[in-house]
Amino acid sequence: MDPARKTFLTGLAVLVIGLALWLFGTDVEIVVFTPSKIGVVMMVLGAIEAAYGLYRMARSERA
Repeated sequence: MDPARKTFLTGLAVLVIGLALWLFGTDVEIVVFTPSKIGVVMMVLGAIEAAYGLYRMARSERA
């Protein structure tokens, strides 16, 4: 599999897992962190990684 496509799919997976934590982790509280806040961070990082994967795919198509 193309590394750019793998980066894009990994970013989407992290985004979806973060979305699930954000949606369903609001009732749970752990001493150090809350899953909903970790979900927001994972969504941001997943979106950045997916965007980077799209950039790499677009860049490799031009070459």
